[in-house]
This record gives sequence, structure tokens and C-alpha cells, in this order.
Amino acid sequence: MACEDLVFAVNGERFEVFSVHPSTTLLEFLRSSTPFKSSKLSCGEGGCGACIVILSKYDPVSDKVEEYSINSCLTLLCSINGCSITTSDGLGNTERGFHPIHKRFAGFHASQCGFCTPGMCISLYSALSNAHNSNPPDYLTASAAEKSISGNLCRCTGYRPIADACKSFAVDVDIEDLGFNSFWRKGESREEMLKKLPPYNPEKDLVSFPDFLKAKIKRQPNVLDQVRYHWSTPASVEELQEILATINSGGDRGLVKLVVGNTGTGYYKEVKQYGRYIDISHIPEMSMIKKDDRGIEIGAVVTISKVIEALMEEDTSGYVFKKIGIHMEKVANHFIRNSGSIGGNLVMAQSKNFPSDITTLLLAADASVHMMNAGRHERRRIGEFLVSPPIIDTTAVLLKVQIPTWTASSTTGLLFETYRAAPRPFGSALPYINAAFLAVVSHDALSRGVVVDKCRLAFGSFGGYHSIRAREVEDFLTGKLLSHSVLFDAVRLLKGIIVPSIDTSYTEYKKSLAAGFLFDFLYPLIESGCWDSERKHVDGHVVPTLSLPSLSSAQQVFENKEFQPVGEAIIKYGAEMQAAGEAVYVDDIPSLPNCLHGAFIYSTKALARIKRVGFRGNVTPVGVLAVITFKDIPQAGQNVGYISMFGTGLLFADEVTICAGQIIALVVADTQKHADLAVKLAVVEYDLKNIETPVLSVEEAVNRSSLFEVPSQYKPEPAGDVSKGMAEADRKIRSVELTLESQYFFYMETQTALALPDEDKYLVVYSSTQASEYTQAVIATCLGIPENNVRVITRRLGGGFGGKAIKSMPVATACALAAQKLQRPVRIYLNRKTDMIMVGGRHPMKITYSVGFTSDGKLTALETTMLIDAGIDVDVSPMLPKNIVNSLKKYDWGALSFDIKVCKTNRPSRTSLRAPGEVQGSYIAESIVENVACSLNMDVDVVRRINVHTYESLSKFYTEAAGEPDEYTLPLLWDKLEISSDFKRRAVSVKEFNAGNVWRKRGISRVPIVYHVKNRPTPGRVSILWDGSVVVEVAGIEMGQGLWTKVQQMVAYGLGMIKCEGSQDLLERIRLLQTDTLSMTQTSYTAGSTTSENCCEAVRLCCAILVERLKATMNEILENARSVTWDMLIQQAYAQSVDLSARTFYKPETSSADYLNYGVGASEVEVDIVTGRTEIIRSDIIYDCGRSLNPAVDLGQIEGAFVQGIGFFMNEEYTTDENGLVIQEGTWDYKIPTIDTIPKQFNVQILNSGHHKNRVLSSKASGEPPLLGAASVHCATRSAIREARKQYFSWKCVNGGDRRDDFDLGFELPVPAIMPVVKQLCGLDSVEKYLEWKTYPLK
Repeated sequence: MACEDLVFAVNGERFEVFSVHPSTTLLEFLRSSTPFKSSKLSCGEGGCGACIVILSKYDPVSDKVEEYSINSCLTLLCSINGCSITTSDGLGNTERGFHPIHKRFAGFHASQCGFCTPGMCISLYSALSNAHNSNPPDYLTASAAEKSISGNLCRCTGYRPIADACKSFAVDVDIEDLGFNSFWRKGESREEMLKKLPPYNPEKDLVSFPDFLKAKIKRQPNVLDQVRYHWSTPASVEELQEILATINSGGDRGLVKLVVGNTGTGYYKEVKQYGRYIDISHIPEMSMIKKDDRGIEIGAVVTISKVIEALMEEDTSGYVFKKIGIHMEKVANHFIRNSGSIGGNLVMAQSKNFPSDITTLLLAADASVHMMNAGRHERRRIGEFLVSPPIIDTTAVLLKVQIPTWTASSTTGLLFETYRAAPRPFGSALPYINAAFLAVVSHDALSRGVVVDKCRLAFGSFGGYHSIRAREVEDFLTGKLLSHSVLFDAVRLLKGIIVPSIDTSYTEYKKSLAAGFLFDFLYPLIESGCWDSERKHVDGHVVPTLSLPSLSSAQQVFENKEFQPVGEAIIKYGAEMQAAGEAVYVDDIPSLPNCLHGAFIYSTKALARIKRVGFRGNVTPVGVLAVITFKDIPQAGQNVGYISMFGTGLLFADEVTICAGQIIALVVADTQKHADLAVKLAVVEYDLKNIETPVLSVEEAVNRSSLFEVPSQYKPEPAGDVSKGMAEADRKIRSVELTLESQYFFYMETQTALALPDEDKYLVVYSSTQASEYTQAVIATCLGIPENNVRVITRRLGGGFGGKAIKSMPVATACALAAQKLQRPVRIYLNRKTDMIMVGGRHPMKITYSVGFTSDGKLTALETTMLIDAGIDVDVSPMLPKNIVNSLKKYDWGALSFDIKVCKTNRPSRTSLRAPGEVQGSYIAESIVENVACSLNMDVDVVRRINVHTYESLSKFYTEAAGEPDEYTLPLLWDKLEISSDFKRRAVSVKEFNAGNVWRKRGISRVPIVYHVKNRPTPGRVSILWDGSVVVEVAGIEMGQGLWTKVQQMVAYGLGMIKCEGSQDLLERIRLLQTDTLSMTQTSYTAGSTTSENCCEAVRLCCAILVERLKATMNEILENARSVTWDMLIQQAYAQSVDLSARTFYKPETSSADYLNYGVGASEVEVDIVTGRTEIIRSDIIYDCGRSLNPAVDLGQIEGAFVQGIGFFMNEEYTTDENGLVIQEGTWDYKIPTIDTIPKQFNVQILNSGHHKNRVLSSKASGEPPLLGAASVHCATRSAIREARKQYFSWKCVNGGDRRDDFDLGFELPVPAIMPVVKQLCGLDSVEKYLEWKTYPLK
């Protein structure tokens, strides 16, 4: 067979690559060698969806095209030979027109920062394409539309508008159920709504396979030249064996890698470089699927998606197959399943102990594998295969998997069930444990019970080395008549068999899950005395598997017409461009030919002397040009990596590293891959002699007086007399301890910068930063040059949330230092692991409080001690005490005192993360109120309402920010939400539900939001060009919050005050410019929720100046004409040399700079007692935006903040090891909310609260305050757990003498309330306790 070049198509264009390293990924090629930048690098491990593309393959025999979505970050370039790739910018763009998907994403306000949006669009496109190309062609359903993005991550939107944009394409959706959008307004008919949606025609809007590629494939199959590409494509097993034998005769595979989809590298990051890749996906014997009466045979290279299709085909004998297929839909995500093979999954499980679901399923079904080893064909049962020596580094090859058909006789029943407990029901999440059970059962005529004739019980992913069968339990159950006592003994026996390894977390939880799964499988047989193979438990607890429950939502917003177009819900500036992937982020800026790439070597020790920094074997890795350390800083410069209002921090560790995660060096190489590989090969030698013990806890910091000073202006003020308040209290709760953990930003775009050296020690630095002015200052200080030699440019961020304020500065500074030293462009784009380790996140805290209150629930006094873990650097930590107390003051405590210490520890420095301090303070307040209500046996909702401020008490606690009485809308919001959410009736329903359900409990809660913000001085510039178009510069940086959109509206309003013809249509003629520190000075930070309104006021003042200047020209024209158009006015003004550029510096009045934001959040949750899983049934938010500058933008901010808050309270673990090094490394172990974990019903109401004379056109902030409302989910979960605990302690049994008869009312629910935490509080032994109670009830 002739060997040829690597040829493929991208968006219809032909690409031919003559030579490439076989490890090169499709994403690397797309981003470095094509103009298409819509596919983004975010996680690099197949877990986020930012990089996905459509892969199309043409089969010349059937003359059919197969297409599906894949991860371009994992797919190897050589594997797409002869294929066609479609990216989001290939679907449509500004030049050719946007695709209906792009238009609908924009119109449903489903794009904020925009970094994830192209990937979302491709996921939806893939679902539409699959529906159309199915046989027969079908239409997309609402369920499939939602499920299409279940593997995609978004940190900004909260997913609701994305779900609506996707469902707008569904044939079965009720269009009236779709959320707020720009296409139609409430009250319009269905017909009008449908007409206004951008039309979608699959015949026109689906991409076709390029003809040139079809013709080439028809002429000759394209096999790559093995010499040039180091890539082999065997066409048979025999040829594969020959290649392996030729490469290495010793039976060791060496530096040869067998690949199908390469998805395994998403989990097992490669350090070594393979010399040859063998693509085994084209071998017919390994690609087949064969079904007969005996079972199904599946080739090892068949993708998981195709395995699922085959298993789910209609077949009367396929009961077990279907159950396996349903479970496999929860493995990874759809784009991983589309390219990852079943054989690859099994080999990773066998050779690397990968926590596989598939091995567990196959073990229960008694599957076998077929292998080829040194020319011999071997068949092994899956259990034998798993315990045999690892095959991954041998010449043995897995050929196929065989699953037998299971059927029941006329007198027996066949039961098969699979189980999985994971942080997400769908989407990418490894399970805590999985299980699959098969049983043959029969009736016992005498007892009318059920006998187990045979069973196979398989468990996996629990922290053992591989999936196992619980043979002792199988033997115990076989032949037995099922009863409570038999099941009780079986469960106890099982807990001794499930033994997680020593380094496994949540070991007791995993044992408990195993017991719970077995209970769920067998208990219904005991209760009913019969079986149903398709049983659906009314009170079961296994996650529904067939379809994602459809989300519903309602939004009530008011568009204000007074200041048009301000107040209108216009589409976000550039939203369609973001959806198409044309919006340019820092890493999208094309590299110059001589550009270098950087990656950081960071410390893994908390406190140690650095002896040496080098590489393994003292060999400099390929491509490395320099290793930059503190020694490379110019003599005139300083080793400084950031500047904040509280101080500075180091760029590099010097002789001593002072925390794990601290930058030690920057490796600079010719490519990003070489730089990243070099860091993996780096060796840092540490010396711990004569080094004191590091400070790794806040208690130790206090003992050693390791504290940061808080400036007086940042120290919060106490309120009232606590001694007097405590004396007035009937009841007291004393010395309760709370702990709060950290949270990571998980912006989709990691920290990145590009530095370009220019003449005269001048540098241009493109930085993804929220603080361009400070970044400029720190670069200049580090390099020892004037600030006017440093130009920092920022166009937009792919998410920020506070993490790109301080934490972006060291990245940009190191980049600039390397560029200046090497006099070449340098760019840095942190991989997700390095980003997570270095950036610090939210501040952990330890809190101790004592509270006094009366017997009717009125609070009288609160005194609290708080220890804040700031980490090693001061950063912005001294502002935390005031932020915490401002939020804590949401209730009328009577009197409030506190002792807050900001602790310096040898951990990465913590920084501002959306609502920094406020979310902690708000949670502390809620936790205290929960405990007060519990101790009084009162409804916590009543206690909350009693202690919500009156205006008088509000003025006492918020002396600077209370505002006028009519601005205090919290009591109104509280009452309105009670009605709109039907809160009281639902609270009764929750009680009824809990009384009638044993294994599921519900809770409902509502919490007030009080959030203090401050306006800041802000510059702006508006310039009108000769043709009447307008350019605008503002201090604020667009990072998804809609700042540019609001500014655009404000400029259109401001200039429209000239009242000439056409001035009312200026919106589309306004362009926002990127932030440039040499053009716009005094820009400060984009943070604190008020930057948008500050920028709006700055440009409004500019517009007022310009309108005033234009009035004279307009009056002159009107002397000779009856009307004047905008263009005529501007051209005349230019002719008269009128200055049409205005810069202002908005300075808010001291008396009105501070103000309070109000809202209320209510949530209802359901807790599964057996697994600890919490499902958010419904959340309602009402929020006072004043007069919203753009209700669509504010709605998006409210929903996005709320969902990010859910992440903090319920999902996201961000922990450190004994050295203070962050444990979580990426999407595999850090779980932000996904579309399957947000509220199933999500209702938001924006209150239009009228005029606020001291606000910008009466508007109020929306970016951070709604995050606090997510505490309602946590509080509702606490309520559900309390009901579970009441029930647990009511199960009194004969042998339970050591059990407590009462239950602990005052438990604390940690943050985050992840599944193991919830399960522990519900009772790790709840199943055993229940069965024991049933078996030996106490009379």
C-alpha cells in the first residue's frame, strides 16, 4: 500500500502536513497553524468541552459520512488523516454570516466571558447533526438538547440560558417555557415567537464533507509514511504483530504506543516521549460488533459511544445489555465516549488501576476478553484478566470483549442492576464507587418469599486495585430465602470485603455506599415478595439513568424605557462573535515566528532552602533555551511579583522557598509542549537543615504571632454593647466552632500573558488581567524601568472572578522579564494543574462564636473570634475582616463584637474570589441562626424573619451605607418571594414528603442577602470620528460581566441627548477599545461589582461634555435647515474644529459612594440518605437591581453568581497536603457545577425598585451579591439532614443499647457539603441500623 502525506480538511479548507511529531494534538495544530481559534485550551484533559470540534469521516464503500464531536486537546493530529474537522468558526462567522446556533446563543444571553461558548455550540451542533443523520432522520428532543452540553463546563452563566438556547432547537419544547431572550417579549403569540427565532434548516445549516477529500479517499486509502511521521496504521492483527515484533524482539513495548482515541492521556499525563505510534483503529477484527443468541462480541477499538448504541438496540434478549448501555452513558462525557475505546478503558483498568465503571459492569455480566500474545490467541474471563500482569508494556494486544446473553427460565427471574455514586449524575466525574449486580431468583411457595438461586455482585472504583466480585457474599446469599435478617448479615459481611487502599479518601463512606447499593438491589424483593426486572422504586435512591430531567425556569425582569437604550435587555456586546469563536483572547493572538514559551517550576515544600534547580540526568530537555530565576532580575530592578494596596510579594523564591506552589523558576522553550515537558523533568534539591517548622495552620500562626496587620481604615466597627446583650439573653450558645474551606476560581481561561520586546527597553505586554495598571507598575518595578516603557493591553478575559487581579501579575511579570532578557517574544499559558497550585483561591477560616437570644428567637448579642488563613503573602487579605463583618451584619444581632486575625501561613497566598469575605460572613450568620432555631425547636424561617433588620437597626449596623428609608427593600423582597415561590405551601409539602419517604428527605430554606459595595473613581474617554462612528475607552475590563454592553448603552443614551435625527440609533456605531495603560491611566482594578456602573458614569459625563460642545454647531445648522442629522452634525463640527474627544475622571461623592444591595434566595433540596447525594429541586431568587442598566446582563450575573455559590457550598473541594501543596489538579478532581447539578427549577425575579438619586441612573450592582443566596441550598440540605437524623435515631432495636435515644440537634454541616459529608451526617450505617431495627425491633 502506498504511503502518503497527512491530508485533512478544516472548515472545508485543505491542509497538508509533510512532517509532524506523532504526539502533536489536533488542538496544537489548530491553534498554531490555522486561522481558526474557536477551539480553546482550558483543561487539556478532556473534561471541560472548550476544545471540542466535529470530526467527519467518509466511507467510500457505503458512500456515507459519519460525524461526531471529539476533544481536539487529546486527539492526535496523525489520527485525523483523511478526515474533515469543523470548528465553531467554521459553522459561521462575521464574514459569511453567523450560524443559527450562534444567533440563538447570543439572543438567549447564553454567552458571558465567551471562552466556553464555541465548545457549547459544537456540542449542540453535534446533537442536531446526530438527530438529522440518524436512520430514519429525527428531530432533536428537549432532553437530548440539554444532555448535549452535559460534558461542557461554564463558570459564568449558571447554564440556564445555555439550556434554553439549546432547547430552542427541540421539536418537543413548549416555546413559551423558554427563558428570557431578545427575540420576543412576554405576551406574544406562539406563532410570533417562532417567526422571530433565527431559522434553522438542517439541509442548509449542517456542514457537508469536502468533495476534494472524498475524491482523494475514493482514489486510494491514505496510509501515512511511517518514516516521516513515526506513525503506523496496520490493517490486520497479523500486521500489528509483525510491527511489534520488528520494533522490539524482547517482548517489551518500549517507546511504542498503541492508540485509538488517545483519551487516556487526559487522565495519565505523559512525561516520556514515544518514538512510534501505532494507530490500531483501522483493524477490521478489532473494529467489529457481532450479535447472536449467545451474546455480543465487541472489538477492542470500538468506541464507547458505539458500544452503547449496540447494547441499546431493540432486542428481546438484551435486558442486561441495555442496563449496561444505560450505565455507560454516565462514563466520562459524550466527546470522550465518541473517541475513547472500550479496549483502552479495560487496558487502563488492568495495567494502571484506572477506576473503571466498565470493568465492574463486565464482571457482573460474566464477560470475557480475547487477546493475541506472541501469535497465540487467548481467552480470559474479565476477572482473570484484571488480576493478570499488566499488558500495557508488553506485546500482548486486546482483541475483543464478549458479553454472554442472560435469560430467565419460566420459573425464575433475572435481575440486573447497576449503581454509581459520583459528584455529578451526568458529565465527567469518576465515581466514589460503582457496582453491578446480577441475580437469578425464584419463588419459595411455602413462605411466598424470594430465593436467590445465583448472584454475581461486582464492585469497583472504591480505591482497590481493580473491580472485584464479593464472592463471600454471593456464596452466603445463594440458596437463601431473602429476609431482613439475611440482608442484614449480607451487608455486614460485605463491609468487611470492600477494603479501600490506605491512601484512599472517604473509606468508610465507600463501604457504606456498597452496603447501600446491595440493600437497594435486594430489599424490594423482601418487601414485595416478587420481582420486576424493570422495577422503578417509588422510594428508591438510585439516580434516574434514562434521561436528564428537563430544567424549567422563569424570569421576571423589567425593562426601563426612561433612559433608552439604557435599561433595555440588548444582546451582549460581541456575543455572536464569541459564540463563533472569533473573539480574541490573549492566547488567540498569533505568535511571531521567533516566539518562545514559558512554564513555571514551583516549590513542593512549604519552607526549605533551595540547593539546586536542574533536570533529570543533568540533561537539558529538548527545546529549552533558558531557565529564568531571581538571579536574572536586572540590577536596577526588584524581585517583585505583585503590588497591591497592602504591599508587595516576591516574583521568584530566592535562596529559600516559603510556600508550596511558590515560583522557583521559569523554563523558556521553543514550544509550549517543550516548556511543559521540561518542567515535568525538572529537579529541585531542597535542604531542610536549620530551617524552622513551617506554619501550616491558623492556630499555629496565632501561637507564633505570624499575623498580617490590618490598616485602621479596613478594621470593621463593632455595634452595641455585647455584655448588655448577653445579660438580656434568656438562652446562650457558647464556643461553637465552624471551619470554612477554600474555593478555586476555575475561570475557563487560565493565567496567560504575551510579552513583546521593542526598542529602547520598551515592552508591550498582553495580559489576561483585572488590574492592568498594577500589572504595568509591577513589571516596571521588577525590570527597573519607567512605567512609560511598559504598555499593558487587555481586551477581554475568559473569566476572572477576582483571580486575575493580583494573581495575574507574576505571570505577566515573569513573561516580561524573559522577553527583555532574551530579546524575543515570550508567551505563558499556564496549564490547569499549575494554575490550580499557584493561585491560592478563597480564604479558609476558623470561627468560634457565642450568641445570646431570647426564648422567642430574638437575637441579643453575638461575639466571635475569626482566624483567616491568608497564606504566605499579604495580597488583599487585610480587606477581609471588613468584608466579613459587613456581611455578618445582615441580621440584627442586638450587639456585635469580634476579634479577627489575618494569619500568615506557609501556604499559597489567598486572594479575592467573587464576594471575598462576604460569602463567608453571610454563611457564618446563617449557621448561627440555624443553631439558634434548632436549640429553641423553632422554625428557622421564623427566626430569620424576626431578626431581619428594621431600618433603624440597619442604620445602627451600617452607619455609612444604610441610605434612605425607601432604599431599604429587604423586608419587601422577603414577603414578595414568599408569595412568588409559594414558600409556605411548599414547606408543608416538604413535611408531608418526609413523613412518607424513608430513604429520601427534603428541606426548604430562604435566606436574606445584604451586600455592601463601594463606588470608585474611574476614568473614561469618548471620541466621535469624522463619519459619526464612536470609539470608547474605559478603565474596566470586559470579563463576561457585560461591562462593555452597559457602557455601549450609556454612550448611546448620553450622545442621544443631542436630540438630532439618527442620534437615537447610535448603539451599533459604538466600538469599545481594549484597555491600554499608556492610553488610559488611573484604571485601578476591575473588581468589587461596581466597575460597570462606574465606567458608565464616567462615559456619561464624557457624553455630556460632547453634547454641550455640539450644541452650538447644531444651533447654527438649524438656523438654515429644518432638521439636522447626526452625520451632518459631526461633519460640520469637524469642519469647525470642535474637539470631539472627551476624557473625564468620575469621582463619586464620599457621602454616597457606599451602598447596600438586597435580595432573597430560597431553595428546596432532596437528599438521598443512602448515597448522600443532594438534588436541588428548585431555587427562587428575588434581587433588587435598582433600575437595571441592562436586565439581561444583570439576570445573567444573578444566575451565574448563584450557581458559583452552589459550587462553594456544595461541590468544590480545594484542599492541600501536609506540605500545603494543593491536592486537586484539574477537572478529574475539582468539580464545579454542571447543567446536571443546578436547580431543576430556577426562577429569578429582578425587582425594579425605582429611583435611587445617588446611584448611576438609579442602578445597583449585580455581580457578586447574589452568590450569597446560594447559602439557601446549604441550609435546605441541613434541614433535610436533620429529618434524616431524627429518623435514624427513631430506629430503636434490641441490640442498640449503646445507641443514643435522642438525636443531636446542633450538628454542623461543613462547607462544601459534598456527598460523603452529607452521608456521614445521615448515618454511615443507616442501612444496617434500619435492617437491624426491622429484624430486632424494640418492643
